[in-house]
Amino acid sequence: MTKTKYYAVIKGRQTGIFTRWSQCEKQVKGFSGAIYKSFNTREEAEAAIAAANQNSELVEQVKSQQGFTANQPSLDRLIENSICVDAACSGNPGAVEYQGVCTATHEVLFHQGPIPHGTNNLGEFLAIVHALAYLKQQGKDLPIYSDSETAILWVKNKQVRTTLKHNSNSEAIFNLIERALNWLRNNEYSNLILKWDTKTWGEIPADFGRK
Repeated sequence: MTKTKYYAVIKGRQTGIFTRWSQCEKQVKGFSGAIYKSFNTREEAEAAIAAANQNSELVEQVKSQQGFTANQPSLDRLIENSICVDAACSGNPGAVEYQGVCTATHEVLFHQGPIPHGTNNLGEFLAIVHALAYLKQQGKDLPIYSDSETAILWVKNKQVRTTLKHNSNSEAIFNLIERALNWLRNNEYSNLILKWDTKTWGEIPADFGRK
């Protein structure tokens, strides 16, 4: 059986997600500056489009906050005065932990886990929300970097879409997820949540170094 591909068209005649190359090709062939990419899952394609939309909306905010000039691509430039987060999971599912560090100094600001029977994406999601709550308590609106497009999308939508089953083994992490979702529903924040550019900047400083 042929595996379905999901084509995310970020810039083209029509943007969105297409499941056939012929549909995608109609939107991008001959279109100047077309941006598109194929993914193995719809979730990844949705996350890519959401991240692109979020970044376009945040460009001016980042420029004004950081004093960038118009010809400087703000979201391509690392904002060192920020927090970055990452998670590590032993197995899938398995014991998961996450941490947040100061991007500039690599000082660990918080650490949680190991939490039994979780997934890496769930850990990444919890890490971002923990960073938001931490910064709000500190009265700071620093940007937060994550290398997980999926977790960023979950935070933005205030909704977690996981295939992990909720049972006695995963009770602990699902309790944390519900607490995190409640925090998102009941709190406002102005922090930018940005995708870490691993290709350009190397591994995110919050990485556990277990690859």
